[in-house]
Amino acid sequence: MHNVIIIGSGCAGLTAAIYAGRANLKPLVIDGHEPGGQLTLTTLVENFPGFPEGILGPDLTDNMRKQAQKFGAEFKSGAVTAVDLSRRPFRITAGKETYEAQTLIVAAGASARLLGLESERKLMGHGVSTCATCDGYFFRGKPIAVVGGGDSAMEEAQFLTRYASRVYLLHRRSEFRASKIMVDRIRANEKIELVTPVHLEEILSPAKGAVEGVRVKNTQTGAVREIAVDGVFVAIGHEPNTAAFRGQLEMDANGYLLARNGSSTSVPGVFVAGDVKDSRYRQAITAAGSGCMAAIDAEKFLEEHSH
Repeated sequence: MHNVIIIGSGCAGLTAAIYAGRANLKPLVIDGHEPGGQLTLTTLVENFPGFPEGILGPDLTDNMRKQAQKFGAEFKSGAVTAVDLSRRPFRITAGKETYEAQTLIVAAGASARLLGLESERKLMGHGVSTCATCDGYFFRGKPIAVVGGGDSAMEEAQFLTRYASRVYLLHRRSEFRASKIMVDRIRANEKIELVTPVHLEEILSPAKGAVEGVRVKNTQTGAVREIAVDGVFVAIGHEPNTAAFRGQLEMDANGYLLARNGSSTSVPGVFVAGDVKDSRYRQAITAAGSGCMAAIDAEKFLEEHSH
């Protein structure tokens, strides 16, 4: 029986583990889908306070992990496949193991949505990326493509013009979901070419182990075009890792968990932190801050409900 189980080991889960560890709660952290979270997919993090020279994403989460272990946090690998939150203690299943907890902190994060192409999977990390701020630097002076039509796609395209020689923005419709101000900014940028309405058929060329271009098909005329690019940034949103909680915790239409009064959920004793509840800010520092809140809330809950 655990005082607190934390699901997820990104900034939110690890900060919660540091606080719960220092409160002497001996937290158990279940790593989740992406151990270390989205920061492990990034290179240099320049906006985390306290690191004027920046810090590598994996180094930052590694430091947090060591800090949590120092205060007594225990780590288990594996993704959570099922939970029973109908009564306390809560039951959490990860792989072949089942754990029991008096309180639960869900910090399972969100994963970048992908197009689902075989070529995308093969070239991920070899010219295909889901994070402009992480990888833009590698494409200095080279042409690249950004896929998407929302604000995040616009922001990525805008940001990437700092490095790329040309940015092709590919979108399946002629109009954009993004705010007007972002679209106007994109249209005014000479480095960006809008390629719409197109369906991205293929990223070339997996056989060579590098991105050499994209093949797109105009959804109105059927015309097929190949564009030579050295990188493809997929910016079509994020998917919160909340499948295991469906029907047990309140969530919004997009599957993000709903928090009330700080980090509390619809189930007493279950708390949420980080990108699993936050589709707006999605920063390392906001995730860390909400992990702190969840741990403090869990500690107070345990004090009030201890026999």
